[in-house]
Amino acid sequence: MTAPTFDPATLELGLDTFGDVTRGPGGTTLPQDEVLRNVLAEGILADESGVDFLGLGEHHRADFAISTPETMLAALAVRTRRIRLGSAVTVLSSDDPVRVFQRFSTVAALSGGRAEAILGRGSFTESFPLFGYELSDYERLFSEKLDLFAALLRSDKVTWQGSVRPGLKKQAVFPRPPEGGIPTWIGVGGSPESVLRAVSFGMPVMLAIIGGSPARFRPFADLYARAWTEAGEAPRPLGVHSPGFVADTDEEAAEILWPHYRDMMARIGRERGWRPMSREQFQGEIATGALHVGAPETVARKIAGTVRALGLQRFDMKYSHGTLPHDALMRNIELYGTRVIPMVREMLAEAPQPA
Repeated sequence: MTAPTFDPATLELGLDTFGDVTRGPGGTTLPQDEVLRNVLAEGILADESGVDFLGLGEHHRADFAISTPETMLAALAVRTRRIRLGSAVTVLSSDDPVRVFQRFSTVAALSGGRAEAILGRGSFTESFPLFGYELSDYERLFSEKLDLFAALLRSDKVTWQGSVRPGLKKQAVFPRPPEGGIPTWIGVGGSPESVLRAVSFGMPVMLAIIGGSPARFRPFADLYARAWTEAGEAPRPLGVHSPGFVADTDEEAAEILWPHYRDMMARIGRERGWRPMSREQFQGEIATGALHVGAPETVARKIAGTVRALGLQRFDMKYSHGTLPHDALMRNIELYGTRVIPMVREMLAEAPQPA
């Protein structure tokens, strides 16, 4: 059994951001309130430029401004026309599934049914002590809360019992989402168990590929397809979240991105015991790894290759990188929407079968 074949006609091409705290024209760090207003402008431009989806990540750190993605999504819902709006990801383990459901139902109502949830455990753990949870309960918190969220999606009145929050008995939860509900994905960092859990809940998977060749995730795509077949159902969509940056030329893209990407990786690396990234490693990630960086045609070819290799139905490019300035992000969004996306569709239409 192989991964599902992508369909160029239905492939969705999106953007993700964590609301990285950026620098202004003079090199000074912007306050988080200004960063949030800039994210709003970026989302509006993405909608105008033809991007299919915008995902906002949840973090509780000084270097990321977005802590409540649904609040930002609600603002974007009334300022955009067609783009689908979601999280990237909502850290369900440290939140309450009922409140998450209510917030996404509100975004769905305001946007006319354009809201999506991507639920995950998150790659940072600051939300656990912030909201009074123990990291030792990491697995149990996510599993039980996902079970409750799935029950809320299925039924108007929910009966549920678990160990991480009070149970519910024939409880109605409002507001209900509009017709079509809330499409819900599971964000996966590379665990076979997480892939199988998503299938058990009947939910599509969004793979986070932030380093190394995307093709190395092919076994996860095959496992995903095989699990759906064994469940007797057609595979749900498979998506990828991966970093990238578009400029007018390959050289310009690398030169603009490098100092901001280097400093971001060094900052996170100090927390996690990583070695500092060299310029050679950075160029290697552009050439054969997870970085989709360069001129529009270069980025389009690499995205098309990732889609073919894994049989994707969604590709979301994480376009913000540390202190990379707002004006560079806006140009990135414009080029991605108006030039990269049309080229990816043309390339895949010429050779629709996975490599």
